[in-house]
Parts: sequence; C-alpha cells; structure tokens
Amino acid sequence: HVQLVESGGGAVQAGGSLTLSCAVSGPSYRNYTMGWFRQAPGKEREGVANAYTSGGLTHYADSVKGRFTISKENAKNTLYLQMNNLKSEDTAMYYCAADRGLCALSDNAVDYGYWGQGTQVTVS
Repeated sequence: HVQLVESGGGAVQAGGSLTLSCAVSGPSYRNYTMGWFRQAPGKEREGVANAYTSGGLTHYADSVKGRFTISKENAKNTLYLQMNNLKSEDTAMYYCAADRGLCALSDNAVDYGYWGQGTQVTVS
C-alpha cells in the first residue's frame, strides 16, 4: 500500500548535474526511513543516501559524499536526490526505497521493504 515513483533520470556528461525525485504515497510518510540506492549491471545494489522523513539526520556513501544531497519536501510527500559533479561511475539504475519500521538509518537494501521501479542515470 506504500507506493514510490522515481523520476528525473537521464543521460548527462561527466561533471553535470541531475536531480531525482521520489513521490511517495501511503500512510505516515512523516515517520518513514527513506533511501536512495543504485545498481549497475553485474554489481550489488548499494546505498547512496538515506534520511528520515522527520528530522535532519542523513547518511551518505563515501563515494558520493560532498557531491550528492538528499532532501525532502514533506508537504508534497517527495524525496529528492541532488547529484552534482557526476562521474561515469555514477551510472546505474537509481531506486527510491522506504520503510516504516526502521529506528536507525540504514544503507543496506535488505532493510527496506518498499521500492520504486527505478530511474536510469547514465553519465558519459
């Protein structure tokens, strides 16, 4: 009953920027733990950035820290991932994830119960 829909992916050149959006529908959005994950072909799904829908605590993978910013607009039930200075190694399918039961931030995909369909980011 929780639905996540990602948008904003596309193809950009190295050094460019993209902002991904995740529209969330479902109850108790303000109490969710949210995350952005990515998966490249042949690789494991990895955590990119995580945040609570309430409060300001965030977590970033070392590979994106300083370049990516996770944020939320609770009035629109929307999560964002601002990606700057993109690199070719950022190429992946990006997924938005949520869980209502986490009491601590997690960058492990197995801890999230709700997933969107993904949006492709290609950096050349």
